[in-house]
Amino acid sequence: MAVTGEPDPFDLDSVDSGLLDCIQANLAVLADHHHGPGTYLRLGAPLAFRSWERADGLPTVDPPLTQQLRVAPELLGLRVIRQERMAAHDLFAELRAGGGVRYVVADSFTLPWLPYHGHAHMEHSFLLAAGAGGWHLTDAYLSETSWGPARPGRWTLPEEDLAGIGEADVVELAAMDSGALPAPTLSMADADVAAYLDAYDACADRARAVEQLTVETWLLARTRKLHARYRAHVAGRAEATEAERAHLRAWDTVVEQTYLAHRRVSRGRAEPPGIVARLRDVLAADPEVFGAPSTAAPAAPDEALRHRVAAVAGAVLGVDGAELLGGAPFDTFASFSSFRLIEIIERVESELGRELDADALVPENLRRVDDLCRIAR
Repeated sequence: MAVTGEPDPFDLDSVDSGLLDCIQANLAVLADHHHGPGTYLRLGAPLAFRSWERADGLPTVDPPLTQQLRVAPELLGLRVIRQERMAAHDLFAELRAGGGVRYVVADSFTLPWLPYHGHAHMEHSFLLAAGAGGWHLTDAYLSETSWGPARPGRWTLPEEDLAGIGEADVVELAAMDSGALPAPTLSMADADVAAYLDAYDACADRARAVEQLTVETWLLARTRKLHARYRAHVAGRAEATEAERAHLRAWDTVVEQTYLAHRRVSRGRAEPPGIVARLRDVLAADPEVFGAPSTAAPAAPDEALRHRVAAVAGAVLGVDGAELLGGAPFDTFASFSSFRLIEIIERVESELGRELDADALVPENLRRVDDLCRIAR
């Protein structure tokens, strides 16, 4: 069947792109599209230090696509139906014939809406759908680059503008139950961190080492900001703790200092001292800040509370409370609306005899029975 209409646009407003890398950003859009605003924050549940070897021998904390997709079912409620390396013309033919949306990862050098176009090679994701007016692209990535800013947006482009893509990794994803919120976790082996840092300290090609460190510190800082946001989310707080905010400011300083060092070295000037040492210091502080039990995920709500909340929500929505106790989001039922959500909140507050935490009344905390139980404790 040929595609004749225009695909529905994806909402980019629920995703804070400043917390995500260029592979995560559009998985986040899909997760929020299927499961509701704020689902993408689950990507921040685990904070684990792991590195992979680059082609030039230096280690990187940037996970390969296979690793990013491996965690999608558990964290985002997205199941990989098919993943295939395809020529662009085959991808276009498939979408023209069958419609739908594909999550695509291609070389940023070939993507005309990016500032990297014609300048830098790296894997970059986007969402692609066919429409009568051309190829509809969605890309939630946000970053400042040497060639200008990359901003979240939607574009409709003619096929000739995409002819340079060549081959790309094409992934077909489907929604699945996203389950209960996972607890925040921290996993950092000292030996792994030390080996990673030592490799950059020992690299004889300082220009190459410092250039890659600008990417590494940027990725590490974003990962920690996402983790801090998630910890606040599961704890029902509006923002990170003061200790976490101070630590994230220290990470921002390391990113700035590393970029400054890269600019100087790239101009043939001496490398400022202590770049790797400063990175070592903030990595060493991660367990102190993010390993504190006082900011861990709260205890699961007691069953009596869950049943009371499910009974109220079920009565408002006209559905079986057992489905709600099983984790079904409110907005998956046809009877759901913003008015019904307000009614659920007001009736839960009346039933419990107390108000829910006003600072936690944000969309990502109002999707399931357990969400309401958490902010009612």
